[in-house]
Amino acid sequence: MAGTSTDHKAHTSFLSRPGVRRLLPFVVITAIALVFIFENRGSVRIRLLIPEVTMPLWGALLIAWGLGMLACAFTVRRRSSRHSRRPK
Repeated sequence: MAGTSTDHKAHTSFLSRPGVRRLLPFVVITAIALVFIFENRGSVRIRLLIPEVTMPLWGALLIAWGLGMLACAFTVRRRSSRHSRRPK
């Protein structure tokens, strides 16, 4: 047989795949954020609730970015699981 059902997958471009299109903005924003984080190497004083710590700015930005990524992952996971339990 000349044509099978998997032939059309070979002809789709890499960027037109749904998984790649969802992941591409994440990769671009992450790369920009990491460049911004690691370019800020100065030392800063950060006041937590009671203690005051001195640490590199890139460390504080990296912690904030990581917490944001965790919050985003938690939100996306909750939203997708909530939509999958809809009554039919």
